[in-house]
Amino acid sequence: MTTLDHLPAPPQSAAGHPRPGLSLVRRAWRGRPEDPSWARPAFLCMLLAITAAYLWNLTASGYANSFYSAAAQAGSQSWKAFFFGSLDSANAITVDKPPATLWPMALSVRVFGLGSWAILFPQVLMGVATAGVLYASVRRRFSAAAGLITMAVFALTPVAALMFRFNNPDALLALLMTATIYCVLRAMEDGRTKWLVWAGVAVGLAFLSKTLQAFLILPPLAVLYAVFAPVSVRRRFGQLGLSALSMLVAGGWWVAIVELWPASSRPYIGGSQNNSFLELTFGYNGLGRINGDETGSVGGGGGPGGGAGGQWGETGIGRMFNSEIGSQISWLLPAALILLVAGVWLTWRAKRTDPVRAAFLAWGSSLLMTAGVFSFMAGIFHQYYTVALVPYIAALIGMGVSVLWEERSRWWAGATLALTVAVTAWWAYVLLGRAPDYLPWLRTAVLVAGLLGAVGLLLAARLGRQLALAAVGLGFAASLAGPVAYTLNTLNTGHQGSIVTAGPSAGGMGGFGGGGRGGPGGGPGGGMRPPTGNQQGTGTGTGTGAGPGAGAGMPSTGGGQQPGGMPGMPGAGERFRGGGAGGRAGGGGMGGLLNGASVDAAAKKLLTADADAYTWSAAAIGSQNAASYQLATGDPVMAIGGFNGSDPSPTLSQFKKYVEDGRIHYFISSGEGGEGGGMGGMGGRGGNSGTSSKISTWVEANFKKVMAGSATFYDLTRPKTTSAG
Repeated sequence: MTTLDHLPAPPQSAAGHPRPGLSLVRRAWRGRPEDPSWARPAFLCMLLAITAAYLWNLTASGYANSFYSAAAQAGSQSWKAFFFGSLDSANAITVDKPPATLWPMALSVRVFGLGSWAILFPQVLMGVATAGVLYASVRRRFSAAAGLITMAVFALTPVAALMFRFNNPDALLALLMTATIYCVLRAMEDGRTKWLVWAGVAVGLAFLSKTLQAFLILPPLAVLYAVFAPVSVRRRFGQLGLSALSMLVAGGWWVAIVELWPASSRPYIGGSQNNSFLELTFGYNGLGRINGDETGSVGGGGGPGGGAGGQWGETGIGRMFNSEIGSQISWLLPAALILLVAGVWLTWRAKRTDPVRAAFLAWGSSLLMTAGVFSFMAGIFHQYYTVALVPYIAALIGMGVSVLWEERSRWWAGATLALTVAVTAWWAYVLLGRAPDYLPWLRTAVLVAGLLGAVGLLLAARLGRQLALAAVGLGFAASLAGPVAYTLNTLNTGHQGSIVTAGPSAGGMGGFGGGGRGGPGGGPGGGMRPPTGNQQGTGTGTGTGAGPGAGAGMPSTGGGQQPGGMPGMPGAGERFRGGGAGGRAGGGGMGGLLNGASVDAAAKKLLTADADAYTWSAAAIGSQNAASYQLATGDPVMAIGGFNGSDPSPTLSQFKKYVEDGRIHYFISSGEGGEGGGMGGMGGRGGNSGTSSKISTWVEANFKKVMAGSATFYDLTRPKTTSAG
């Protein structure tokens, strides 16, 4: 056992600048005076490399998830839409998340104009910032090399390369969770209250990004501070109370305003069944994700109580390693767990306030808590959620390798490093075997190199310095070769739709509705992809769907049956077939439910004519459909029923009133002969899907049909001669 006293102490806050006589630029380049001269330049070069890599081929993803891109567009046009996170600038309905993640995108669009780069660039900055915070946290108590290893592992994890170049809410969430742990560890150094308050602020802002997921790491971090902080017990609990208060203020101000705002003058809260953000938070986006009872969700998990498997894949302790999720996140997960155990064991007899042990416990408990919830949650779960684990894994790798290398003269330290490399190489061999057509030679090379590196590490104490370093380099290369290969594939591939996966297709589930991978037609399902720069794309998909979920002019995401047979979705293999030019979707899609529709020039011309005379140029069932047309035209499009088409907004009477007042020009058909006009008949678990179905039926019975290209519209200003009421 050891207290690891030879590791550097955290820099003292009162010490001032590292080199008072140097200019600001030279201080920034030189860094801390106790650092080797190469440390700060290496850190800055690493940041630059991550920035360049994540910017590479960025616009290949087009609008990525058009659901959030349309909301960013709306926020750039209307400050009210910006505040509420509305899908359209006329404020019909919000997205089904709080708006913090939309704010950077909307501001970027205001500055640079609407386009793929403006939408996705803020996510890249979040990735670079997360890498920087990780380095700062690990470097404070470990070596500069440990910080650089942490950055490399973080940036080269496939799901990180995916989500920090994509516009789902997870990028900002991961950044804020990383900042939370950084602040807690700063508070653990000397018990200063301000750092714990800042940690609370970070969690509050994370709540405004993805609601209750932000709270997953709170229990272990609160216990950690209550037990190990270097201040009195009374002061510890007082500080935790202040931190909780700061969290409540940082995350609650927006909630309070929304709940107190008259519902008649704000947009409907998307994803809720009662127009309440609190209901959304604790229902569909909260406990429903845990137990599978998700009112308003299409499909959902295994129902209340979950079960071993459901529409969202197998649950259980092995979920993070299975064929659907393993290649996204688990490359170095076994190594992180081994190094966590080693780090805790090394510091077990250290004094109560030991900062090294605190660091291992903070990152390790956050990993275990989050991975545990992900593994057993019965509700909606997508592969890309695992990006939340990447900072925790990266920090444990950097810290664990650092402390074991410092202790390499002891046989068990070398043996643990050797075991870590051998297990990592073997697991990479398994993961690479799940996509046998992608670089088939790599899996054998990784296994052989990893085993050789493990032998070298086992004998490191007996080898000379040069041979020992060579063994380290070989082991490190073998450990990262698999994730690097998948990361490079991810960087070179465009991703569109609501559900996306990193790396080459392994033939797995690919998520509910497909992996959202790039392909002909601007992405899976012909998901609308703009050209590049500040242009409003018109889409290039060409297929026409045959079922109610893949209506005219709306290609499917791949065709064929839904993954896993889509239990609970009668006739899914039939109802969502389509003839679109789908990309590598990993399974059939829901024809506009999870991926955007294709918008051709004729449809765009129809909708933009006289659009200024209407509040909404059109209305469509489902947010992805509405978002696609809105992005193509630049005019507000009402999303009937929200994301799933299952929200009771607007009601039939409200919709009739909008039409009577001349506020909506067209209704976009979701398919001919479908049940309720397409997605209106799909149904959420809450039974409110009838609202969308009733609106579709009423429109088709009372208004004239208009064709534009391959798409079908109903002109709400031209009633049929004989009214059906």
